[in-house]
Amino acid sequence: MLAGQLRSLDIAEESLADAFEQAVRTWTDTGVPDRPEAWLLTTARRRGLDRIRRETTFARKLPLLVVDTDPMAAPEEEVLADAEDAAIPDERLRLIFVCCHPALTMDARVALTLRLVGGLTTAEIARAFLTSEATMAARLTRAKKKIAAAKIPYRVPADDELLERLDGVLAVLYLIFTEGYAASSGDVVLRSSLCEEAIRLTQVVVSLLPDQPDPSALLALMLFQHSRRDARVDEHGRPVLLADQDRTRWHQSEIVEGLRHLRRAMSFGRETSYLLQAAIAAEHAVAPSTDQTDWTAIATLYARLEALTGSPVVRLNRAVAVAEAEGPAAALRLLEGLDADLPRYYLLPAVRASLLSRLGHNDAAREEYQRAIALTDNVVQRTFFAQQISALDSTMSPSSG
Repeated sequence: MLAGQLRSLDIAEESLADAFEQAVRTWTDTGVPDRPEAWLLTTARRRGLDRIRRETTFARKLPLLVVDTDPMAAPEEEVLADAEDAAIPDERLRLIFVCCHPALTMDARVALTLRLVGGLTTAEIARAFLTSEATMAARLTRAKKKIAAAKIPYRVPADDELLERLDGVLAVLYLIFTEGYAASSGDVVLRSSLCEEAIRLTQVVVSLLPDQPDPSALLALMLFQHSRRDARVDEHGRPVLLADQDRTRWHQSEIVEGLRHLRRAMSFGRETSYLLQAAIAAEHAVAPSTDQTDWTAIATLYARLEALTGSPVVRLNRAVAVAEAEGPAAALRLLEGLDADLPRYYLLPAVRASLLSRLGHNDAAREEYQRAIALTDNVVQRTFFAQQISALDSTMSPSSG
């Protein structure tokens, strides 16, 4: 609302931060008002107008803005009416669609939406895009400047505009889920609340666009992955490898629901990235054990996914499947050249270390685990890799690194 009224993302962010600061001071003495969001919006709008008055370049826009004289007054009825009458029934999803404007590049709209709506920090977004925090900060700044220069409006898209924003919206939801599924920083492996919110919002997208395959495919993928949450960490919060997970703890109802959405996505007859990823996850979900998993089928699906996307991350995942289907030596060959594409991705040296250790090259494996430790900010992952190094040090087999 503030971005739409003040015509500036930066001023909206700064003004809302000021409003929260003032609320902490004021509400401590007076108590929380009956409509706290209205109080915050009105206070932030006033702070924003003060900023605009100090910036002569925005002076010509002042007549377009309305100021409430009562700080306890409700937000502007017209703005609220637009939000309430929108076809998108969920407020957060509505904001995601608003931010994923097609005038921005895909990377810009996804990054900006993750920052403003998804609740991810600039550092977390940078890790999701496999780039540096400084590079991501600059990218976000450029996106905001383009919005200002092009006068891109912040409004809820109409029904016939949803489809052109769908790819960006799904990318945002997938990255929010991914940050929850494998936290890039902090002292936990899983952030289940992020996964659950991404699933909930994707379910709304499925209901909004039932004639599109990708929302159903993405929802299936999320459900398959999230169904394993209770088995992915032990009682101390440490990660448990897939081969060691207790599959009786996987949530079968979510797997069944995921299969239903996967079949629905497949019925459209279009092979998309989300569909292939969901099909891979389904192979894991229905396998009784690691040994009984159809690794050849998974490796084949990954090869098709790599051909479709050209993604180095897909190549890395494909190597993991190939290691099970054909052996670690074949998998290592697939990793050749990936360092140039994934210089900051901690899972590349982690996978290489695992493959090297299976071949008995313990010295080389130890070095790769140390590289993985240096590249991740997640405390639990660092501890896990350190434990792998200790296991290598304690083994009696000779190393040939």
